[in-house]
Amino acid sequence: MEQNNTLVSIITPSYNCAAYIGKTIESVQAQHYQNWEMLITDDGSTDNTQEVVSEYARKDGRIKLLVLPQRGGAGAARNNSIKEARGRYIAFCDADDSWLPEKLEKEIALMQQKEAALVYGAYYECTKDLKRIRKVMVPEVLTFKSEKHVNQVGTLTAMYDAGKIGKQYMTLLQKRQDWALWLQIMSTCKLAYGLQEPCAEYRLRPNSNSRNKMAMISFHAAVYEEVFHYPHWVALLYTLFVNIPAYLLKRIRVKRL
Repeated sequence: MEQNNTLVSIITPSYNCAAYIGKTIESVQAQHYQNWEMLITDDGSTDNTQEVVSEYARKDGRIKLLVLPQRGGAGAARNNSIKEARGRYIAFCDADDSWLPEKLEKEIALMQQKEAALVYGAYYECTKDLKRIRKVMVPEVLTFKSEKHVNQVGTLTAMYDAGKIGKQYMTLLQKRQDWALWLQIMSTCKLAYGLQEPCAEYRLRPNSNSRNKMAMISFHAAVYEEVFHYPHWVALLYTLFVNIPAYLLKRIRVKRL
């Protein structure tokens, strides 16, 4: 598929997000940078998510609904959208999050200024009704080593340049396949750059798996096994004695509003 050199391909997995995905789509439509396509791959929703997306797609030809033939998880859904992407820039926005209007414009400018392959940004943590409760700050420059210690890249803010590094796909880990992708990219480009002003809103949902920190220990260990080929016991030790302390230090930068 021929690549469009200024087009941003927005990668969105969806599963039972009918209550939220309209706001997500509208935040993309409100971008100051308008040369984009939004590729929404539905992972077998049992609510009316597909109907909601289809209605937006009917009115805006830049929005495309894709459907997996069977449940595959967020990684498989994202990969399906990446496969169909035509843009040089690959950006990510999950179906229950939203972007601020300057997000794409400012991140593309940062990417071009730094000649970067990967950029990301600060963002707000919000209630399920998108009431902002915290601001998550990010480092201006991220190294491969620091990203190995703890994930600093919020998926809803991430964008990579496929023109520089080609299309990069996620592993099919159950969770944290996004972190594995940033590590994969940074193993080549070494540095990533962070937009300091918030550019997105992350919705904290009560039953979200990402909020179960004890369960995430095993998911993080799985990343070390997958990306670095550590034995399971080494991956667990690295998670306990490097990843968790680094995570606690990271949360110090979170500012309550």
